[in-house]
Amino acid sequence: MPTFIAARREYEFVDAQGVTIHYYVWNAAKPRAIVQIAHGLGDHAGRYEALAQVLVQNGYTVYADDHRGHGRTGLAQHGGDHSKLGQLGEGGLRATLAALHQFTGIIQSDHPGVPIVFIGHSWGSVLGQQLVNDHAADFAAVVLTGTAYRTPRHMSAGDLSKRHRALGTTGFEWLSRDPEIVAEFAADELTFAADARKAFGVVDGVRLYGRPKQPLDADVPLLIMIGEEDTLGGERSVQLLAESYIRRGGLTHVEVNVYEGARHEIFNETNRVEVYADLVHWLDTHLPASS
Repeated sequence: MPTFIAARREYEFVDAQGVTIHYYVWNAAKPRAIVQIAHGLGDHAGRYEALAQVLVQNGYTVYADDHRGHGRTGLAQHGGDHSKLGQLGEGGLRATLAALHQFTGIIQSDHPGVPIVFIGHSWGSVLGQQLVNDHAADFAAVVLTGTAYRTPRHMSAGDLSKRHRALGTTGFEWLSRDPEIVAEFAADELTFAADARKAFGVVDGVRLYGRPKQPLDADVPLLIMIGEEDTLGGERSVQLLAESYIRRGGLTHVEVNVYEGARHEIFNETNRVEVYADLVHWLDTHLPASS
């Protein structure tokens, strides 16, 4: 497990619709790159503390925001009403994506000339695919975890917990084989059970779908990491996604890692030390050496 060496600092910015977006920074002394983390649906940035510490230990500064309707951002939007978490507010999915792009701009301003890596998990990876379609050149590398090929056939928008429901009582067993992680998620006042169809409605639900742009405006290295038991898409889905990034997007460095027996949250899985090591090795290999 990671040694905790970096204090988490809290900041905020205001998006185009006036929503205050809360975000967190973990600083490395002399970062070789900045990692922008985008969390999933029903999730929040604070749950990526352990991953952030691993990255800081290996020379990467980390930025992670609570998206609209989520975490401290969502609570502030809705006057502290936890029952409204998941409601994105004015502008919906498009405004959420615009705020994520605005966040990238803040990172660029804070660290001019330093490479930026995008890591998106689950819904964050779906937002990431959309962000990369329009702004691939913003990133030196992209990592998508718990992701899927964004078609109705290859990405589930329904009950992701169904396959693993009999394994426990929380309904969150689909996230990880680690019972402590599952219990922590269930007890966390900033997490919630999320159904994409209910959360986004028909119009924004349709906007989740799409394919890699043909071609992308930059040939960025791409790493896709999922658990074998991930219910969002699965192995066939991410293989199709990888092929599409090569064929349509024009990417030349695409890698897919599928972890045997692992479920949706690979950074919180029982083999997370292995996952952390694979991620850091891939980043070290695909980013320019620090000066």
